[in-house]
Amino acid sequence: MKNFIFISPNFPTNYWQFCRELKKNGMNVLGIGDQPYEELSEDLKGSLNEYYKVGNLEHYDEVYRAVAFLIFKHGPIDWLESNNEYWLERDAKLRTAFHIMSGFQEEDIPRIKFKSRMKEYYQKAGIPAARWHIVEGLDDCLDFIREVGYPVVVKPDNGVGASHTYKLSSDEELQAFLGEKEADVSYIMEEFVCAEVNSYDAVIDSKGEPLFETGNVTPMSIMDIVNNMDNSIYYIVKDLPEDTRKAGRAAAKSFGVKSRFVHFEFFRLLKDQVGLGKAGDVVALEVNMRPCGGFTPDMIDFANSIDVYKVWADMIAFDKTELVPGDRKFCAYAGRRDGKDFVYSHEQIMEKYGANMKMVQRIPDVLAGAMGNQMYVANFSTREEMDQFYQDVLACR
Repeated sequence: MKNFIFISPNFPTNYWQFCRELKKNGMNVLGIGDQPYEELSEDLKGSLNEYYKVGNLEHYDEVYRAVAFLIFKHGPIDWLESNNEYWLERDAKLRTAFHIMSGFQEEDIPRIKFKSRMKEYYQKAGIPAARWHIVEGLDDCLDFIREVGYPVVVKPDNGVGASHTYKLSSDEELQAFLGEKEADVSYIMEEFVCAEVNSYDAVIDSKGEPLFETGNVTPMSIMDIVNNMDNSIYYIVKDLPEDTRKAGRAAAKSFGVKSRFVHFEFFRLLKDQVGLGKAGDVVALEVNMRPCGGFTPDMIDFANSIDVYKVWADMIAFDKTELVPGDRKFCAYAGRRDGKDFVYSHEQIMEKYGANMKMVQRIPDVLAGAMGNQMYVANFSTREEMDQFYQDVLACR
């Protein structure tokens, strides 16, 4: 029996399903987390063979000792994973320390975590990327801006999501940013790209080949949603565009992805942009070596009539899967922000779209910045039906 350590299996709350499918596939599933065992959901408890509680997952030494204990008790560890962006570097450090070779090692982290390092691998894949510059001071930033023009986007070179990401449109805004930014954080500055975000989401086998592929579209900027406390929308596509599929597969090869669930983000240009391409072209944004966040794995299931938790666990256990997508639909996410005066009440939305709904619930505060406070997830056969759903759910007085 192979040993699999799952870091933080209780968060996000839907990740217990990864553990469930691993256990069904005959893996010895060992969880490490900082939530008391008695507070774990019954579903998660039933999906683990053992759970080791640490005082704080942020403390590397505690987690290191937990892994060492589980090795002492169960023998060598075959896999260690969290499927979580936040713990990506920690996972790699632990794999390196305990010689767990089935995943990224410490030496791999720069090219998969630092946005500046990602550029060269996109270039190798033949995918254009926005011009960029590492922020040092006012003069070098102004030199870069003279080349690309305002607006520009600044964000941590090694960051998660859209946190601490800003669009700067003037010298005054630039100076304000430089005066307020965290001194010990390296920031990357990029030319602004007028585009929507299209993703490539896939489970990749040990040979670097996709076992399953799909994608999502974010018509609105996540940066604007977070910074402006706006509503949130994105959707799983009914059919993955061929250019997104081609770019995703090329990026997976360039980055050397093997045996992982990945979420690669691309810009789809909304207008012609010098040096990048024509309206409609696919341009590099960034790679994420884990599943798309929040409830997206569930949305992928709803859109494709499949179980991606099982697809991933089949990849881990057997390096293949027998599952294939069934009836495909659009799966739409709408996240309402508290405090807005919506035209339609929750009850009215449910009355009209109840038959389409797949998930309806409050969003945990830790995720609400990018996802809104109240979510609605619904399936639709046509783009027109989905667009009407968004108009109704998000309409404000």
